[in-house]
Amino acid sequence: MSDLAPILPSGVSLAAPVMLTLRVAGLATFFSFFAGVGAAWFVARGPFRGRGIIDALCALPLVLPPTVLGYYLILLVGRRGLMGPWLAEAGINLMFSWQGAVVAATVVVFPLIYKAARAALESVDHSLERAARTLGASEWKVFVRVSLPLAWRGIFAGTMLAFARGMGEFGATLMLAGNLPGRTQTLALAIYDAFQSGNDAQATLLVAVTSVLCMSVLLLAERLAHCGRRMWS
Repeated sequence: MSDLAPILPSGVSLAAPVMLTLRVAGLATFFSFFAGVGAAWFVARGPFRGRGIIDALCALPLVLPPTVLGYYLILLVGRRGLMGPWLAEAGINLMFSWQGAVVAATVVVFPLIYKAARAALESVDHSLERAARTLGASEWKVFVRVSLPLAWRGIFAGTMLAFARGMGEFGATLMLAGNLPGRTQTLALAIYDAFQSGNDAQATLLVAVTSVLCMSVLLLAERLAHCGRRMWS
């Protein structure tokens, strides 16, 4: 790894953007998993007033430009944003920090898990859920013991896609966390920086590393899904 360090700016090694990218994508996927599956379960339970609006809001980050998402996040958690003063009092600063990159990536990847989880939960045989309720199971037990095990494949697929998408997040991260080498510069931002500075060798290396990582994630997801199918068959 040391022989790659000289081509990176400001003495920042290749490991820095790689590790930051994995950390940001991992945490974003972790938070989005619970939020996305919970929202999907709530929406998939059945028709209710305002269901369409909630579904549209959950899916909105899929269609909004990343810069628009970044601007909304600045209005929400920026220093002068809606939650900015409260966060400052708590000693939390998300602007130009890796934690801000996590927040941005979480918002971006959330719809991928939400959409996959909702489709998977709605495809579950509802007669099995009704049977569990008839036997006295609570809604929480029905979800954990019946719905979730039957829908795990779709949820898992959405989770892995969310992780891969989180590794490539760019626009919202740039707006909220900035592009600070060694602090907030992920692989996507490092590629942009190298391209802007005309460093083709560095850009090519970073593109290759990113491609290998994303391909590895997809292959690992397929392998885990195959193992899961064998386990449950």
